[in-house]
Amino acid sequence: MAENRRDEPFFMTATTQFGLEDVLTQELEQLGAKIEQVHSRAIEFMGNKQLLYEANLWCRTAMRILKPFAAFYAPDEKALYREVGRVDWSRYIRPDQTFAITAVVNKSTFEHSLFVAQLTKDAIVDQFRDRTGSRPSVDVNKPDIRLHLHMLDNEVTLSLDASGESLHRRGYRQQTNAAPLNEVLAAGLLLLTGWDGKKTLIDPMCGSGTILTEAALIAQRIAPGLYHQGKFGFENWPDFDLALWESVQLDARNAQIEEPQAYIGGSDISPEFLELARQNVEAAGLEDYIRLAVRDMREAKAPKGDPGLVIMNPPYGERIGEEEQMAELYKMIGDTLKSNFQGYDAYIFTGNLDAAKRVGLKASRRIPLFNGPIDCRLLKYELYQGSRRVARPE
Repeated sequence: MAENRRDEPFFMTATTQFGLEDVLTQELEQLGAKIEQVHSRAIEFMGNKQLLYEANLWCRTAMRILKPFAAFYAPDEKALYREVGRVDWSRYIRPDQTFAITAVVNKSTFEHSLFVAQLTKDAIVDQFRDRTGSRPSVDVNKPDIRLHLHMLDNEVTLSLDASGESLHRRGYRQQTNAAPLNEVLAAGLLLLTGWDGKKTLIDPMCGSGTILTEAALIAQRIAPGLYHQGKFGFENWPDFDLALWESVQLDARNAQIEEPQAYIGGSDISPEFLELARQNVEAAGLEDYIRLAVRDMREAKAPKGDPGLVIMNPPYGERIGEEEQMAELYKMIGDTLKSNFQGYDAYIFTGNLDAAKRVGLKASRRIPLFNGPIDCRLLKYELYQGSRRVARPE
């Protein structure tokens, strides 16, 4: 009987960042998911318990994997309290466990998501108190069970959060003072380029090394979820299958490739940043796969061998009065790419679209993304050797 339960498919939702929906869809399909719908920042799909575990372990561009379990219409406070109270909460939370609710409210008669979360919490706690005399506690920081409530036009979906800590927090990143890319976005940039994990990859403005670290994880076929700190959310669920989870983790460990698959190199002008990058790379156990050096961008050169990919996330210059400085920086980036990386595909990820015009190259692709609240573009430049006509194979 356990085998059947394990294989029974159910609905799930994977959340991601704007612009990464297509690459996450591909990741889920490679794991065997049946895609139902692609929304902005969310993919609905079908799969079994094994897929739920694998999606948390393997998806590089998912923020969370959610398992919806109840849906209803709630036009007002009374209806919300009543409908939440109709769910048998003993199926999802034990009285000795802690829980937390994240509510997202759009286009509804309810104005505040915090109020919706509070009312939902009251209905859950009251049910436990009425039935058992004891109740689970709320822990907003590290709950055993995380619940998500999504309300759109007063249609409510309740989901269990299978991930726990957001999946972008891989666990390898040491303390950092800078504002680095989050790991999901860094992996997403790499997947958007179509990099195959075999070609040379250079980041000449590597900062604390997130793009390089994610590149090595892709090249060596390492599941990012193996770095996850603490328990995944599903490990606290009543139907958690430890034997299945252990076999999924074992399969992931066996999938890793020991032999370096690509030349991955990074540099930065700042010794402090490079030291941070070294610490992060070592924390991820990837020092055999990534070469690091303190170097001015102007001195960055392509290593010998076939051309590959050069990718970077230069400063955006958010402070007042930095416009001229940024214009010079982006012009220097363009000049260096043209002279030192001929034959490469170059990708610049930036939130400063004015400065990007100073690169002096025509972008062949412009992919809209966000870095936190900042509207950004991933710009692709094809750095032809000689003239474009000569570079084209017959």
